[in-house]
Amino acid sequence: MQKTVTIEATATEGYSQVAAFYAVIGAVFLVGLALDAFGRRVHVPRVTLLMILGLLLGPSLLDVLPTVVLDLGDTVTPLALTMIAFLLGGSLERETLRTHGREILSLSASVVIVTVMIVTAGLWLVGVPIAIALVLGAISAATDPAATLDVIKQSRRSGRFVTNLQGIVAIDDAWGLIVFSLVLTVVGAVLGHGSEILWFGLREFVGSILLGATVGWPAAALTGRLKPGEPTLLEALGLVFLIAGAALWLDLSFLLAGMVAGVIIVNLAQHHERPFHEIERIEWPFLLLFFVLAGASLDIGQLGTVGLMGIAYIALRIAARIIGGLVGGPPAGMTPREGWLTGLALMPQAGVAIGMALVVAERFPAFGQQILTITVASTVIFELLGPVLTQYALAHADKDD
Repeated sequence: MQKTVTIEATATEGYSQVAAFYAVIGAVFLVGLALDAFGRRVHVPRVTLLMILGLLLGPSLLDVLPTVVLDLGDTVTPLALTMIAFLLGGSLERETLRTHGREILSLSASVVIVTVMIVTAGLWLVGVPIAIALVLGAISAATDPAATLDVIKQSRRSGRFVTNLQGIVAIDDAWGLIVFSLVLTVVGAVLGHGSEILWFGLREFVGSILLGATVGWPAAALTGRLKPGEPTLLEALGLVFLIAGAALWLDLSFLLAGMVAGVIIVNLAQHHERPFHEIERIEWPFLLLFFVLAGASLDIGQLGTVGLMGIAYIALRIAARIIGGLVGGPPAGMTPREGWLTGLALMPQAGVAIGMALVVAERFPAFGQQILTITVASTVIFELLGPVLTQYALAHADKDD
């Protein structure tokens, strides 16, 4: 009898969790829809509003989201970011690369290199040990492609500036991953285990490209056959889930793998008319959950622990982005104004930077926790402020297009 009561109680508790999960997800979708409409009226990026909603509902403030919903972040994040990477890769068509390739490569390389140099040098000058300054400089190169692309889509703007920005965001984290791996190798060599770090960086970079190509090439040939000219919803979802799952299983970058697959499909699948149309139709629910859960994961208590080093990191990264755009603009054939607006638009920083910080915390425990604290705290600032700056840059760049 006691066993029956226990089973019934367990089942009731399980049903309650499922009921709470469905109800909260439904409420988040509806509130997110209202915030989207509100954001369009007041000209505030919906990304910022959704993250503020998550921050408000999450453990840092009201703490009303059930654990079953908070745990969903580990599932939603890889899928949402793989979709974003896939779409960004799809923006790098052969014609776009022919027309804007020099601008995209020049500006993206400039912003990454200048950001790393200024943040590293600035931190070192204020007394930060060189190993920590190098690592934070490398982390500062990371962006948030999800937030940037969503602000672009919400703005409904097009033109040369938008095309360049999409291309830069698509390859920015690839440059950042290369620089991060090189910096970790240097720091690891100084601390006595450089070969291990070098192997990790090479494995992640090369492995992610190979994974994207392994999925992208057959997908370019096989998809879009059942429904002539356009992949079906199941095909699109299948590719995203496959890339995300394989990248997690192999401990690779789903961002880089998704981008490579997108580039290959859009350039090789000549029978496709709109190869990413189905993903564009279904991505918003995933992204909405991603941004709300990302906001819920932010710990505003970390802001009080960053100290001088954290404040310097935030100020230096803001300055470095703008200077990087100014430096890279003229060689790319852009006006200084377009250059600094591009740097301003690349201000968001999120999951990629935190992922890098977690790697540092694992491999360099002596100072890894300090790096992680600063990265998480600065992410709160850049995730809330960054999309607003991106929207500002898009609005003012229209005058040059």
